[in-house]
Parts: sequence; structure tokens; C-alpha cells
Amino acid sequence: MSHPIIRPARADEYDEIGRVWMESWVSTGLAEASDFLLANLRARIRREIENGWSLFVADDRGTIAAMLALHLPKRYLDMLFVAPAHQGQSIGRQLLAFTRTQMPDEMYLRCVRENEKAWRWYEREGFLLEKEEIEPSNGFVMKCYRWKRQQPAG
Repeated sequence: MSHPIIRPARADEYDEIGRVWMESWVSTGLAEASDFLLANLRARIRREIENGWSLFVADDRGTIAAMLALHLPKRYLDMLFVAPAHQGQSIGRQLLAFTRTQMPDEMYLRCVRENEKAWRWYEREGFLLEKEEIEPSNGFVMKCYRWKRQQPAG
């Protein structure tokens, strides 16, 4: 099996990226798919890009298999969502490895507390929990993580 290509997202893909984001979010069991949710996510993509997101996709032979949104100046991994049909194929791990090339020394992320599958994965990948906080925009409790490159012993 070939790995998808990670590349910058194109503006003509934003609507499809919104669909992938919604399907992946819905797969967590924390929301239900709806036209309203899809419209909000699609609008948010454009707004977040204006606010500094670097948006990437995992392109699997022309199909968007995943989305990755980074805010590089803040060293913040904002969104990493793999489409349900592509989950379990190590695409998340590939995206995280790519993220570490973009932010090689340190990064932060937040994960919804109820999304146990995701935060357990980040912990296995070396992220350390720093705190929990409530996200005012949606009321979710967020687990705040930090990853820092290990310095060689010496």
C-alpha cells in the first residue's frame, strides 16, 4: 500500500476538506452530521486560513484522506482529522511525522476530553498533558498537550 502524499491544500479543495473534517469529527461520536455543521466547518476553514493556518492534506491518489491544520508561529497543531474510510492506515502517524518537520523542537495541541481514542494516541506519541480547560465557544473540556523534542543526554 502506498502512503498518501502530504501537500498544501488548495483553495478549490476547501469544501471537500470540510466534509472530511465533519465525517472524522462525527466518527468520534461527539456530534451528528448535518448540513449546518458542514457549512460551519467550511466557513471556519476560510476564516482560520486568514488567521494564520497552514492547511495540508493527505492526498491518496486524488482523494483527500485527511486534513492537517498548523499554526506555525504559535507552534500549534490545531487540527488533525483522518477520514473514516482511511483510519487505521497510519495516516495520522504520517501527518504527525510531517508536523514534526514543520515544528521540530516543540508543539502544542488541544484535544476534546471525550475523544479518548485521540488523546490516548497523542500520549503514546510523546505528548504530555499540561492542563484541562473549557473551550468557551462550544463548552467542551479540552486536554492541553505539549510535545518537546528530547535533547541528547550529555
